[in-house]
Amino acid sequence: MLIFIAAPLLLVLINSFYVTASKFETVETESCTPGIAGEICVTELRTRPLLDEDDKVIRQTRYVGLQSYRNVLELEKAAGFLINNDFRSILTIDFWKALRFTLTFTFITLPIMLAAGLGIALAVNMVSERFRGQIIFVSLLPLIITPVIGALSIRWLFIGDGILTAALEMILERDIAMFAQAWTVEVLILFYRVWHIVPFAFVVLYAGLQTLNRDTLESAIIDGASRWERVRYVVVPYLMPLIVFLTVIHLMDSYRVFEEIVGLGAESHVISLQWITYDYLRPDDAGNRAISRASASAMLTMVGIVFILALPLRQTWRDYHPRRK
Repeated sequence: MLIFIAAPLLLVLINSFYVTASKFETVETESCTPGIAGEICVTELRTRPLLDEDDKVIRQTRYVGLQSYRNVLELEKAAGFLINNDFRSILTIDFWKALRFTLTFTFITLPIMLAAGLGIALAVNMVSERFRGQIIFVSLLPLIITPVIGALSIRWLFIGDGILTAALEMILERDIAMFAQAWTVEVLILFYRVWHIVPFAFVVLYAGLQTLNRDTLESAIIDGASRWERVRYVVVPYLMPLIVFLTVIHLMDSYRVFEEIVGLGAESHVISLQWITYDYLRPDDAGNRAISRASASAMLTMVGIVFILALPLRQTWRDYHPRRK
């Protein structure tokens, strides 16, 4: 934990306060081209990186404090939009655009994942034991597929004249471009994440159902409880620790959404906080990477994860550490 989690996080935090950049010098150069009356020479100023004795670019590290965080958040620009009640323009800032999608993605897929996983678990639990193995095997197939490969498959099915796009065009009798606008791309990303993560919720909740006390259910049936009432007042409270566990895992994973955006090639319409960090680490034309801003973005992502996990972790703590009377 210290070597692979705490130490890297500490290094990322330190890097967010420092900027490492190449040192440049401005030199006067003269270039000549042949002409009719003679050579035509032009003198101009050019910037070039400084090299050391081994012909390597000299880099300089300097302390910048919270400047990298300000560069990522662009608070002054965002505050100007808020003052003018121009809330839509805030989404032109990369960080706030990514935060909007990340939160939407996280909190829409969470209830769908829990509801679908519980529904499938209850349905399979009522199926004859002869067929349960086959049903569980088929249900686990989406979980086996690598996220990037799954996202690429969705892209190939819907982009251009993909099979599903062609089928929709035939049914609706109109041209469809699923990747021409942001909202359809978001729908595809949401659809894929739900399809990919529901099997995990199903397996966990189905395993929990196997330990449910049958006497409690039989007592509820004798008391006249309907199927919905048994699920609401018996099954769900019993499975609540597992539901909280699934919530914690899903919140951490969804808040770091990245593979779907890359696999679907959706960065022109949709970006996430994790994608911004990746984008900062891509080298520019000069080969430099914005490591300081990438570190600041990563730390802001970590703060967001801790914030949204506060409630379920507090509930977990109460479950396992009840107050002493």
